[in-house]
Amino acid sequence: MVVFCSEAQKLLNIAKELLHTEEAYVKRLNLLDQVFCTKLTEAGIPQDVITGIFSNISSIYCFHDKFLLPELKTRITGEWDSNPRIGDILQKLAPFMKMYGEYVKNFDRAMDLVNTWTQRSSQFKSVVQNIQKQDVCGNLTLQHHMLEPVQRIPRYELLLKDYLKKLPDDALDRKDAEKALELISTAANHSNAAIRKMEKMHKLLEVYERLGGEEDIVNPANELIKEGHIKKMSAKNGTAQDRYLYLFNNMVLYCVPKLRLMGQKFSVRERIDIAGMEVQENVKQNLPHTFAIIGKQRSLELQAR
Repeated sequence: MVVFCSEAQKLLNIAKELLHTEEAYVKRLNLLDQVFCTKLTEAGIPQDVITGIFSNISSIYCFHDKFLLPELKTRITGEWDSNPRIGDILQKLAPFMKMYGEYVKNFDRAMDLVNTWTQRSSQFKSVVQNIQKQDVCGNLTLQHHMLEPVQRIPRYELLLKDYLKKLPDDALDRKDAEKALELISTAANHSNAAIRKMEKMHKLLEVYERLGGEEDIVNPANELIKEGHIKKMSAKNGTAQDRYLYLFNNMVLYCVPKLRLMGQKFSVRERIDIAGMEVQENVKQNLPHTFAIIGKQRSLELQAR
């Protein structure tokens, strides 16, 4: 049986989703601020390291726990019948979300510090691992939970856009909701940029591990564009050998497979700079999909698989 919701019910459903996700989010902030941050401080980890990792998470937690969540809860569970709106609350409190800028800007450094101190300090590692084993962590790492505040603002933006689509043009809440969306969208742009940057860095780390740490490629200036298997044409007898290419914005890594069950999968044979590099197609008339990479360091005749 298909159940059709009225527009008013759809608006309430969005408001309830906002409330439920906010409750879950505040629990995550509590975990970061009151558990991870507190336990590491008690363990004697230097204060500058704690601040470097958690930034202004205490202020963010306080804002959501003491202001945004209570106001949403009161409105949606107690006042909705007489005052069915959320735009006024979000418009009033959205300016406080500027504080996320500091957290997002510090995020890369925070990730580096977690990695460094996990390797450097057995006490740091022990405290973090003990917390991660608890049910409240949901089998997720500290780094995963630290990403939540970066991801939260874009989620407000999506919910508000959905809310505005369902809101009648003449609704009392429209002006406030539109203003709230404008403020939140600005903050979301910063968060989305940080998320994209993190995804790029994770991809570079994956490649770095596959290459066994042979090439220092984990750099924000490097961008992986494409990767894949390729055939190397032997100049002597024309036979094809299995190879692997990584194409970056500034270089090509020409690799050979490694016969290992774990760890390193490829070894870099050549690193060719994009600057001054040429590509010639159909270099072998009798073979399909052949091309040559002509670089300053080396030239290669290849065949797409």
